[in-house]
Amino acid sequence: MNTNLHKTDFYAWTRQQVQLLKAGQLSALDVSNLIDEVDDMGGSIRNQLESRLEVLMMHLLKWQYQPNFRGRSWQLTIKEQRRKVERLIRNNPSLQHNLEQTLADAYGDAIIAAAKETGLSEDIFPQQCPYSIQQIIYSDYLPD
Repeated sequence: MNTNLHKTDFYAWTRQQVQLLKAGQLSALDVSNLIDEVDDMGGSIRNQLESRLEVLMMHLLKWQYQPNFRGRSWQLTIKEQRRKVERLIRNNPSLQHNLEQTLADAYGDAIIAAAKETGLSEDIFPQQCPYSIQQIIYSDYLPD
């Protein structure tokens, strides 16, 4: 087994590891790198959820704090992100366990993104998320 393959050709390394697993050659696996990669995959799924929640809440904030700029584009972005968040949670139900913390983490970033996109001060937005999980993800809620 080429132990440098993980660094020099990641795709080839993944194919090699799959073939070793399929063949039952467990002793030939690159266990250390496999552990790191599986751990990274789980983290990337959580990061994807956090990123989608950030975009979703940023648009909810923009909707609420810039009513004169509301449009179909914002509404469709909110709808799209809700669908993708729901699907991500449905396909990875364990994400539900830390949803409140993920939401809180994403909300801080959503404030910064909303301030950047709107030109409004970060201080205008509530420091704690004003929307419930139900309102953010599982409804057609749009703030006034």
